[in-house]
Amino acid sequence: MILEWIIVIPLLAAVINLLVSRWDEDATRWVSLLALFVNLIIVASLLATGENVAAEGWWIAQSDRTWIPQLGASIRFGMDGLSVVMVVLTLVLGIASVICSWTEITERVAFFHFNLLGVITGILGVFLALDLFLFAFFWELMLVPMYFLIAIWGHENRRYAALKFFIFTQAGGLLLLAGIVALYFIHASATGTYTLNYFELIGTPMSDRVALLVMLCFFACFAIKLPAFPLHTWLPDAHTEAPTAGSVILAGLLLKTGAYGLIRFVGPLFPSAAAEFAGIANTIAVVGILYGAILAFAQTDLKRLVAYTSVSHLGFVLLGIFAGTEIALQGAVMQIVCHGISTGALFVLVGMLQERVRTRDMRLMGGLWSLAPRMSGMVLVFALASLGLPGLGNFVGEFAILLGVYKTYPTLVVIAALGLIVAAIYGLRIMAPVFLGPLVIPWKLPDLSVRESSLMACMAALIVWLGVYPQPVFNLTARSLGPLQIGSSISRSVEKADTLTSPRAAADRGMITKVVSGRHP
Repeated sequence: MILEWIIVIPLLAAVINLLVSRWDEDATRWVSLLALFVNLIIVASLLATGENVAAEGWWIAQSDRTWIPQLGASIRFGMDGLSVVMVVLTLVLGIASVICSWTEITERVAFFHFNLLGVITGILGVFLALDLFLFAFFWELMLVPMYFLIAIWGHENRRYAALKFFIFTQAGGLLLLAGIVALYFIHASATGTYTLNYFELIGTPMSDRVALLVMLCFFACFAIKLPAFPLHTWLPDAHTEAPTAGSVILAGLLLKTGAYGLIRFVGPLFPSAAAEFAGIANTIAVVGILYGAILAFAQTDLKRLVAYTSVSHLGFVLLGIFAGTEIALQGAVMQIVCHGISTGALFVLVGMLQERVRTRDMRLMGGLWSLAPRMSGMVLVFALASLGLPGLGNFVGEFAILLGVYKTYPTLVVIAALGLIVAAIYGLRIMAPVFLGPLVIPWKLPDLSVRESSLMACMAALIVWLGVYPQPVFNLTARSLGPLQIGSSISRSVEKADTLTSPRAAADRGMITKVVSGRHP
């Protein structure tokens, strides 16, 4: 039950926090930290002792328990190289969220950590679930506690931002549920078996039109959460109004569940439809890269600026996922990890700055380097990482994406590269007027404390390590990403279609063969 415990431990800690708060509300911070550190140790032990326990892909651990046999649903979890990277990122940023909110959150502390651990529980479930009903359950579980984090502990327009976040993500969840139900009955019609097992649903035969419609339900849900242009409009408001920990969870983890869903489900479940849709998806990605970068440059609210950079950077992720090449997909995963760390750290630093000066307006800031050199130096490190400076992790991810995409979409690569130029401009906009410009207001600005400095130093060390030596992440995910690559998913569907003898399966085999022989070999 080790995978179940990874999900249960933060959930138990959330409940314990409500009980402990009756005696000492401050102790809930330590309970939350302990739960996340215990989970990190469990994952490290799995990595040290994990074995290949499944025929499909490289699985470090799996578990499968009967849940609702009448529906074909089971409590099925699995951790492969992709999952373990996402789980580690979740726990690291979860720890960072608890630490950065140590002094910011002073009211209803226990309920805050209850919701924070509730969101993390949902995210862990999304990264580990291999039953589509279970996946949808955890997908919805993320929504409610995140809504409360924004609506209760957010800033001036927090209720508007929380409601907008809720509406967008709930609409995406309904589309996901519609897609799962459609796939469930299509598979039963073709095979006579009602199941929600991820592996059994791979290669489900269906016509071109049906495959495209069902795939679009999944894609729209994950694109909202990513978020992809033009479904991103909830993000700047949610980021701006959320408390610092909420912004870290949003940027570093919730957005990554959308990218994970695209990698794990869209390509393998709908290979031919995903391959045909790749050109449109990559065009959307490039528009998002440029649009997010330009709007980031136009902001005067420092937190909103960082929020729009996420739209741009995650456009690179979408580009890498639909490139159809292994190196681009590996680059997308690296970008997911590095964006989570670098942008999460920027949100932490912006939150620390706002806590000190009580404003996010860049026009009121200037000359802060002389007042807080440690904070300013850390902002410089993560701003350089955000713009893709060589030697830092984001550069590795973006370079691998562009290198992989160039093989199939060279024109889009040239256009996407312009986003890197704009990134350098908005990176300078963060540093020059705010930290290096003239002192506008004589702020009394304390520099980073020991707790804050230690957190930032650890995150900076991670982003430098990933930039200098990214090979462990590539090695960990290589065997897992092979079957998830959009091009290779088509051939796997051909193999599964050969085992089916219905007239529909025969038609589907012809369709898949046509796609394989086209521009997606």
